[in-house]
Amino acid sequence: MGKMIYTIKPEHHDVESLTKILCDHPEIQFVSFMGVDIGGNGTDEKIPIKLFIKDMEEMLKFGIQTDGSSVELQGIADLSDARVDLLPDTECNWFIDYNYEYYNEENGLPVGTLKIPSFLIHNNKKICSRSVLRRAEAHFKKEISELLKRAPHIAESLGFKYEDVDEVLLTVATELEMWVKTPEQSADFEELHASQVLKEQYWKRTMGTVRTVLEKIMDLLELYDLKPEMAHKEVGGITNRIDAKGRITHVMEQLEIDWRFSSPVQAADNEIFIKELIEDQFRSHGLEVIFKAKPIEGVAGNGEHTHLGAGVRLKDNRKVNLFSPKDMREDYLSEIGYGALMGILKNYEVINPFVSATNDAFNRLKPGYEAPVCTVTSLGGAKDSPSRNRSVLIGLVRNIDNKNATRFELRAPNPYSNTYLVVAACIQGMLDGIISVIDAGMDCKMLEKEISKKYGEDGIYLEKYREYRSEEDVFERYTREERDKLFGKAPVTVWENISAFSSNKIKQEVLKKGDVFTDEIINAFRVSTIEKWKNELEGRIIHDNIVLLKTFVKLHSESDHATDLDVVNWEKIVYLKTKLMKDSMTKKCIFTKIKNAIAQGDYDTASDLQMQMNEKMSEIRALYIQYKNNIF
Repeated sequence: MGKMIYTIKPEHHDVESLTKILCDHPEIQFVSFMGVDIGGNGTDEKIPIKLFIKDMEEMLKFGIQTDGSSVELQGIADLSDARVDLLPDTECNWFIDYNYEYYNEENGLPVGTLKIPSFLIHNNKKICSRSVLRRAEAHFKKEISELLKRAPHIAESLGFKYEDVDEVLLTVATELEMWVKTPEQSADFEELHASQVLKEQYWKRTMGTVRTVLEKIMDLLELYDLKPEMAHKEVGGITNRIDAKGRITHVMEQLEIDWRFSSPVQAADNEIFIKELIEDQFRSHGLEVIFKAKPIEGVAGNGEHTHLGAGVRLKDNRKVNLFSPKDMREDYLSEIGYGALMGILKNYEVINPFVSATNDAFNRLKPGYEAPVCTVTSLGGAKDSPSRNRSVLIGLVRNIDNKNATRFELRAPNPYSNTYLVVAACIQGMLDGIISVIDAGMDCKMLEKEISKKYGEDGIYLEKYREYRSEEDVFERYTREERDKLFGKAPVTVWENISAFSSNKIKQEVLKKGDVFTDEIINAFRVSTIEKWKNELEGRIIHDNIVLLKTFVKLHSESDHATDLDVVNWEKIVYLKTKLMKDSMTKKCIFTKIKNAIAQGDYDTASDLQMQMNEKMSEIRALYIQYKNNIF
């Protein structure tokens, strides 16, 4: 393994260096250009390494052609104009993806594929998720640099001068949660729920195969220079069982893996590669990895908390965190930090569609499971004793003894959120807030008062009839009606969320500043998201619900000493089953009504009916468990 290489850095992306590296490593037999479409899907193909070496200069300069109809670029690359070019990005790290089930005959090493992150080009325009984030990063750096120049007091308050700045920096890190299970083996819901409530698994020691694979993954992340920081059990899961031969069976555990922050595009590239690496390692040991936001109803879901930071590197190579105030005990944030945080909060209606774009995402975003629902922040209680409020959408992470640690943690994303677009939208929101509050001449005291404003108080930047800060558990402190009033009513379906684009035209303009997002990109994302929502709702969710409801069968009889409670519960179950899935000559069930609404393009009605369906499915699940547990 010591002979293998795992990454090729940007300084080696020239033809001469690449040719030498590839010739020295015959185990690298393929090249894959990885473009990322609007849906966050990475392309993968196998180009023989000999062909790549032969045509390398042309491929690096002009890329390769592909069929854009096979990726999510709705409204951009259609059947009549489907040519899309994959153009290599030479400014990021390239990874070697090894196949440990196939070995090179020449040197006995695993066969590798050089994965080259690339841009998708259509009609000479970059139209992919990677290009949106690259533009957002460039736009932020340019605007912040100009701001520091025209408002020199901001730089001076942070201990440097504009003339000393070498580069504006953005940093991003994601925390990846997942469920790992034995294929075709399921754990009892009640057992999982009880274990979660008792916190029997959280931070506990891993054992057996799960421990082995987790340690292998951490070693591999180190080899890829991805700087792993932590791996541990999460709150979900149950204790494994051991069969007669001493083998661990019925694995059902929730895990989290974290690695070091990077620049925005590199961080998103790293995440795609790491998810593939994790899947490969667990599957090679007979375990299945599930990255779904809510794989099991009623049990902890998988989040992907996303950390955002900003700073400058000075010409003497010192780094300064732009979010940290001059005195950590005097202020929570700098002027730039306050502006960035308020920019995300104020513009979240048009950021959220990128964060939560699937039915699965909304299955997780429900009160009671530490999943953020309300657009609200926490600054951490007292300035000299930072705390963490897990009930808010985005929290401030700070350490009064380490200015470099100051950052924001957006808690709403999940492993299938498109990190490229999520981060790009957040960057645009941050920039809007920063420029607005600096140009308004607001200092730290004014900004702390602004973000802490009460409902109905006028704000200079923030909206009058909203609150944006809470240091309490918002689900314990406020009723649902109070949360909706103070923090804005949160969408509960994909359609409600994606509709925010059309109902927030002014805020949508924030995304388009600097040509970061375009009308084409936003429309492609909107169309793609709606298509997936309605097709999954009609073709999978309703079907799966029908299959589940058919398992809810009558279990009692008079000879089973049935009680009146059994009879009443069963009658309620039959009523709910009929309401959900059984048509009559004169009345349609909820499932049929949803299908009809989708067919007619009445998505408002389909969305409302989906909410009714979800409520009644939750009710009948709980009722059937109660009914079943009361039968001898």
